[in-house]
Amino acid sequence: MTRPDAIAVRDDERSVSYEQLRDQSNQIAALLRARGVREGDRVAICMPKGALAIAAMIASTKVGAPYVPLDPDSPAARIQLILEACQPAVVIAHPGGENIVVAAREANPDAVVGTLAKAGEVVWPSEPAFTAADLPGLDEVPPLVRPAIDGGDLAHVLFTSGSTGVPKGVQITHDNVMAYVDWVVDHFGYTANDQLSGHSPLHFDLSTMDIYATFAAGATLHPVSAGLNINPVNLAEWIRDRGITQWFSVPTALHHLLRLGSLSETDFPALRRVLWCGEVLPTPTLIGLMNALPGVEFTNLYGPTEATIASSWYRVPALPSDPTAAVPIGVACDGERLHVLRKDGSEAADNEIGDLYIEGVGLSPGYWQDPEKTATVFRTDLIEGRRLYYTGDLALRQNDQQFVFVGRADTQIKSRGHRIELGEIEAALETVDAIDTSAIVAIDVAELTGSAICAAFTAATPQRPAVLAKELAKLVPRYMLPHRWLQLDELPTNVNGKVDRPALRSMFEAPATEAKS
Repeated sequence: MTRPDAIAVRDDERSVSYEQLRDQSNQIAALLRARGVREGDRVAICMPKGALAIAAMIASTKVGAPYVPLDPDSPAARIQLILEACQPAVVIAHPGGENIVVAAREANPDAVVGTLAKAGEVVWPSEPAFTAADLPGLDEVPPLVRPAIDGGDLAHVLFTSGSTGVPKGVQITHDNVMAYVDWVVDHFGYTANDQLSGHSPLHFDLSTMDIYATFAAGATLHPVSAGLNINPVNLAEWIRDRGITQWFSVPTALHHLLRLGSLSETDFPALRRVLWCGEVLPTPTLIGLMNALPGVEFTNLYGPTEATIASSWYRVPALPSDPTAAVPIGVACDGERLHVLRKDGSEAADNEIGDLYIEGVGLSPGYWQDPEKTATVFRTDLIEGRRLYYTGDLALRQNDQQFVFVGRADTQIKSRGHRIELGEIEAALETVDAIDTSAIVAIDVAELTGSAICAAFTAATPQRPAVLAKELAKLVPRYMLPHRWLQLDELPTNVNGKVDRPALRSMFEAPATEAKS
């Protein structure tokens, strides 16, 4: 530790130095050992984002136990499914987490469920197995950093949505994390002087970059509280006050900032770089951000959880001239390789759309206790026995060897006999002046052969679907025009900040909400 007094984490409640973070994580590690946690056990952590939760994550690593971060706001039924799957030795919950306690008891009546809060703050239906009072004194705690960590050991298990409704646990190793962190720190020039955002929730894989790249550089992490996400004005003020130098988030947060209409060249004077990942940033939004912040570098990162945060990058070289053109996902990160393959496994030609596969150091060992699901997407039978991950995305490789995301394989539909990529419609709709944000989904309806295209959107004033359809018809063929339209105050988002497309489909499937062009 070269700078023990430097601030490691500054959350809404306090600033924690690197020395304090080390000592607190040692305390929690000693507590976990005392509660029977051993190497290879899982520790479930269901706490609000902040320095204490991060200390608990580090403590789990110090005792050789992969941690499982959980969303504190998830319903008890979903938390129960995750706990039943990973069977943690200990569950660390926040003091108001009655839903977590109920879920843990249902998953395992003998579960050790405690909190790092004071006993007087706990409002659970049963007594916690431990509280902050059980943390040993610093003079009693020797450093508990393991002499050596096997890079192949699991660092954490991240549970994401499963197509069957049961969350699937993506296993991530220490080697996976460190390969990516080393690349990030070097490639983006992180230094000890950086003030880095921690926008993503701890159960979302983007937070892995936030935390460990910050610490690898000896910089300061600023976790973004959930309340700031619903108030862009306050979020903009927070970025200024904290002197954020590098911002990383899903695109939705960036769009909300742009909607303020108050960004100018004098905003965010410390900000050097904006990075986004997780979903497509509409090109018109990117143009607006680049016009508002001309001195900032903008970089698109692409990658699924199964390949550890991101596998490719694209630095936007200049203001895009065509608002309908997709922003490339770029080239592979160090140690990674992208492949666009035809259905027969052969390599697609330049500019030919195919299935996107990823190869390299970021690939997860697979899904937690699910070898069958693992085998369906982690393939060794396509290219000379090399291990590839099937992303489920469609992409193409341009002549300049830059890769472009085209859409999801499962969002390519047939409607009225035409094969349609929903992402193409969405990109075009984003350029219509009256539209603020939009999302395109498809549903099955009895009166159509194939799927019905549905457009959800937000706008500053009420919009007539017929007028919007007329504008969109200037950009896409008529067979791509939405059959149904729905204007909302805000597009629904999931816990990771992405557009909640299943929720949108449910809205369009409800007869009372449908509008037709």
